[in-house]
Amino acid sequence: MTANIGDTDRYIRIAVGCALIIWWLLDGPAWALIGILPLATALFRVCPAYSILGMNTCETKKE
Repeated sequence: MTANIGDTDRYIRIAVGCALIIWWLLDGPAWALIGILPLATALFRVCPAYSILGMNTCETKKE
């Protein structure tokens, strides 16, 4: 699969994912475990939803 998540998008996903998981660990709601999804997409740099929608936040290389 081709990477479709840029650096800024990746950092936001890491921050949101970590925040949700920390909230869950501090007796937050069970649905906060959804934070695993943004962390996984940031790790692999591929978002299935972006692929379906034809989106790409990677920077284009200048020649």
